[in-house]
Amino acid sequence: MRYALFICAPADGEEPVPEDIASGPRIASYLQEVPERGIVRCGARLRPATDATTVRVRGDEVLLTDGPFVEAREYVAGIDLVEVADLDEAIALASRHPVALAGGAVEVRPVWE
Repeated sequence: MRYALFICAPADGEEPVPEDIASGPRIASYLQEVPERGIVRCGARLRPATDATTVRVRGDEVLLTDGPFVEAREYVAGIDLVEVADLDEAIALASRHPVALAGGAVEVRPVWE
């Protein structure tokens, strides 16, 4: 099954530096294991929510808003699309993600097949 892992970071925190994230042994293990198993199909680190543009369509009018759609304590900082056997494996993977280990969160959501 395919799952999207939404990598969430605290909205009031500093942008984590990839080198800082990768400094712990559990994180290094994760970063080595995931590519070897080939379960991440694609992924990307995203710019902060303050750089976002939200698009809404109301009738024939296109409305643009700078920033995220809602005020939140966290924002989506990246996304990984993974292919694993089931939800349990996706949760196990998310629990070892560097951002989750550093105090952030990883939302696991099934992808429509």
